[in-house]
Amino acid sequence: MKTLIASTVLTLLALSGGAALAQAMQPAPSAASAYPVAPAPGLYEAFGEQAGIRSLMDDFVQRLRSDARIGDQFKNTNLPNLAKSLGDQLCQLSGGPCVYKGADMKTAHQDRDITKAHFNALVEVLQDSMNARGIPFARQNQMLALLAPMHRDAITVR
Repeated sequence: MKTLIASTVLTLLALSGGAALAQAMQPAPSAASAYPVAPAPGLYEAFGEQAGIRSLMDDFVQRLRSDARIGDQFKNTNLPNLAKSLGDQLCQLSGGPCVYKGADMKTAHQDRDITKAHFNALVEVLQDSMNARGIPFARQNQMLALLAPMHRDAITVR
């Protein structure tokens, strides 16, 4: 049920609130985000700043690899490098001082067969990691709202 609520919130925020925020704030686009949306005030701090985000991403990539639905997608992945890159991305998206230097989502996923089911499984694994770290549900949804528009570029199999 919590996943369904989060998915619904993601969709609604991406379609309504995210677009309104993007128009109102108009920050410079970056490779960290598919669409320029301002983070909620205090989001970076709520995630524990750099150390908290790094810990979250370390846990997340381990869970990804062991997840029966999508683990095969990560079997040949350098997990420490992925955790660092994702950490930089979430840090930047949440309003922290990090700079994401990785590829944009379309380029990073273009040669992979990623379905909507894969994307949804990844979101569920991220929610599990956030729950394990005690990140409040409202803050989880604020981060997921920043990530939600990326599904357009990450899903390669329609």
